[in-house]
Amino acid sequence: MTSSPTSLEAHAAAVFEAGGALHGGASGLSLRSGQVSMARAVAHTLEHGGALVVEAATGVGKTFAYLVPALLSGQRVLISTATKALQDQLFERDLPRLSDALGVPVRKALLKGRSSYLCLHRMDLAGQSLPPGAHDMRRQLAQVQRWARSTDSGDLAELSGLDEDAPILPWVTSTRENCLGADCPHFRDCWVNRARRAAMAADVVVINHHLFFADLAIRESGVAELLPTVRVVIFDEAHKLNPVGVQFLGEQLGTGQLRDYVSDLQVAGLQQARGLADWPGLAAGIETAALQLREVAGRPARGARTRLAWAGDAPQGIAAAAWQPALTRVDEALGDAAAALAQVDELGPDLARLHERALALQAQARRFARPVDPARVRWADVGGSLRLVDSPLDIAETVRTRLLGDSGADAGTPAGTARSWVFVSATLGDDARLSWFTESCGLQDADVLRIASPFDYRRQAALYVPTPFARPGSEAHVEQVAQLAATGAQKLGGRTLVLTTTRRALRQIAHLLAQHFVGNTQIEVLAQGQRSKRVLMERLREAAEPGQRGCVLVASASFWEGFDVPGDALQLVVIDKLPFPPPDDPLVQARSQRIEAQGQSAFSRYFMPAAAVALKQGAGRLIRSECDRGIIALCDPRLLEKGYGKRLLAALPDMALLRSTGAFETALDRLAAAHATTG
Repeated sequence: MTSSPTSLEAHAAAVFEAGGALHGGASGLSLRSGQVSMARAVAHTLEHGGALVVEAATGVGKTFAYLVPALLSGQRVLISTATKALQDQLFERDLPRLSDALGVPVRKALLKGRSSYLCLHRMDLAGQSLPPGAHDMRRQLAQVQRWARSTDSGDLAELSGLDEDAPILPWVTSTRENCLGADCPHFRDCWVNRARRAAMAADVVVINHHLFFADLAIRESGVAELLPTVRVVIFDEAHKLNPVGVQFLGEQLGTGQLRDYVSDLQVAGLQQARGLADWPGLAAGIETAALQLREVAGRPARGARTRLAWAGDAPQGIAAAAWQPALTRVDEALGDAAAALAQVDELGPDLARLHERALALQAQARRFARPVDPARVRWADVGGSLRLVDSPLDIAETVRTRLLGDSGADAGTPAGTARSWVFVSATLGDDARLSWFTESCGLQDADVLRIASPFDYRRQAALYVPTPFARPGSEAHVEQVAQLAATGAQKLGGRTLVLTTTRRALRQIAHLLAQHFVGNTQIEVLAQGQRSKRVLMERLREAAEPGQRGCVLVASASFWEGFDVPGDALQLVVIDKLPFPPPDDPLVQARSQRIEAQGQSAFSRYFMPAAAVALKQGAGRLIRSECDRGIIALCDPRLLEKGYGKRLLAALPDMALLRSTGAFETALDRLAAAHATTG
């Protein structure tokens, strides 16, 4: 991107430079050339409109690099993140800090999805309908009720003593399906509506990707009213846009949805229309049909989930002769409930909403009984519950037609100006055009900027690829990964994170490590799922403090990103193997087939860049500041032995390469000695 500096570009850059509002002094920030370059690029886009894609590696300071020009622009800004944690950080820490430093007053608002806010009506119902013997849930409900009398936001994140997976939460929050809207007795005091009203009056609104795409799909979340009045839209953690968008732009029907409906049907029917229909019988009919559909799908090993491709009349491996009748039974059971509710839906808003939900669920059951659209992909998620999904392959068409296709010039923004779209992440691809991201998101024509990390990886980090090593996927490989992690954790006194590419490997490695350290009072082995992600991250941080028991954590999936443990609390990251997408996943298969049909290599165009992005995310857990030191152990010799390994190696930061077991153990000893000295 080349242009002469504009006033906003110059102003934004000056903020970071010597004498600027954010350089040195009380802010404690030092000049980072990459951060200034990014701020200039964002400022240019904000002035001229259009789309900008920025890959800013760890340490660049991307948040301030986009917030500064956004605040200085004087425009109304919408910021979307992938996680509630970053939402809260932006709203509670970054925006107030920058507003004060820049001397720019800003009205800000935080807008989350329905499940984040207390529903007063659902809380009232919960007191009457919790199942007998649910003592823990009743204690949790009492906690929520006490907090409800003093909260100013209704955001359940304020309840620090309530875990994010607390079983009471579905009972005291609403969904789009069960919300009564204007018919709700608490409509005027609804926390969701209050948050939306605050967003409409704010200069900067912070939302999340789930909320953004939920609104695009159903135009219900409040963003539909907000977006036309906004000229600047910034997506942070943009690498999550495509998976989140595909999820919300698709169609779904799950046994979990049906269970929730059954519960609500019984409660409302018996409380508000007792004797007018056989509510327990209708509920049992739906529940039985859902269970039968679940049984037809089969059951994987305990704790496992599998995706079944679905191109014909039934998911792969399931007989259509059994599947189609099971779907029909779900359809008919929902139809029976809808017919009964149609006779009583004028008695109250809960019954009217249940009638609408029955019809909507029935329509979904009929949709999944019809043939698959060749332009889409369909599958069945089979685990403890069953979920049917029909989705687009990516969000490219939606972005081109429903986002970039709307300039905003006729929808509340200044005449003759175009809306600005900024997409930011630390990991977006492995080529100059960031094709992995831009192609799936319809952003091939966007301006692209890549900014390297300011960290000195040659000095701060080392990469160890053990060779020879067992073949990935074998039992011997799992055992050797666990042994390597145990060696590292033993020498470092913990301070180790093991990242696996599958849940199966997670369970196996965690079990082997627990056996290795059984009876060891110095090192604790933790695994994803034992506690919340936030608690596990805090435990790893605390483990490095004097007198604390060391910790090794084994994790997968979401822990490859958004897991931030700076300093010497984490000095060894063990990655079990190269993180290629699973080739048997239906969505992966459909995307691969589309690329091959275009005469291109799916391995080169899809599998390689996807693995490179995931590898960068995992490796990014290690070095989080200029003072961090550590080792990444990638237990997959293909990185050095295969021709494609060079491309993946190039995607990683330029680290020193440890070429032997002896060099690895020497590096571990140095880290341990340095920690002992500073500790």
